[in-house]
Amino acid sequence: MAATPHPDLTDIGACVFDAYGTLFDVAAAAARCNDALGDKAGPLAEIWRTKQLQYTWLRTLMEEYQDFWHVTGHALDYAMESLSIKDDALRARLMDLYLRLDAYPEVKGMLEALSGAGVTTAVLTNGSTTMVTAAVRSAGIYPLLDHRISVDRLEIYKPDRRVYQMAVDDTGVEAGRICFMSSNAWDVCGAANFGFKAVWVNRFGQPAEKLPGAPVAELKSLEPLPALLGIG
Repeated sequence: MAATPHPDLTDIGACVFDAYGTLFDVAAAAARCNDALGDKAGPLAEIWRTKQLQYTWLRTLMEEYQDFWHVTGHALDYAMESLSIKDDALRARLMDLYLRLDAYPEVKGMLEALSGAGVTTAVLTNGSTTMVTAAVRSAGIYPLLDHRISVDRLEIYKPDRRVYQMAVDDTGVEAGRICFMSSNAWDVCGAANFGFKAVWVNRFGQPAEKLPGAPVAELKSLEPLPALLGIG
């Protein structure tokens, strides 16, 4: 059934997207190394992503910022060690692939629909400026994003409220008129608690987090988003 306009999303001034897990498949790097990883590809991807997120939160609490590229490398080192993988060439290959993660198949068409309708678009990411620039260029969506906003500017990670404020400042749109999309439930909670109209892209059917802030809508992919906004 086709999506219909959502009553809470009728006056949106900008659409802001999380990057990793939302626009880009974070498991793609490990999947492309199936030849070397075999049945360890899935576990490596899961451990890598879990530690990557944990390290952002813990470094924020410790006030010991390192950019997301270094955090990603440390998380990969942990994942490889936990699976008894010792292969420097494979590590380098995985890190290189992380700069060129696959975008989910609906992303480009969805962004084209928003851009064609004159909607301001942005990515708001924990990723470093270098990482997000490489990713959006590789996916062919660079010109479809009006703003590419990295936490590098603040040297602090989501879900700190100051990160979400950057989207308000850069787009010039007040929080209540920003539609924010993330596949990470904790990020959705943080964005909603800040004041965004948050939409949870629940790609894997996960349960909701028990945290302050709730999404106004839940999707399985980004494909229905333009219709939710009354576009097309």
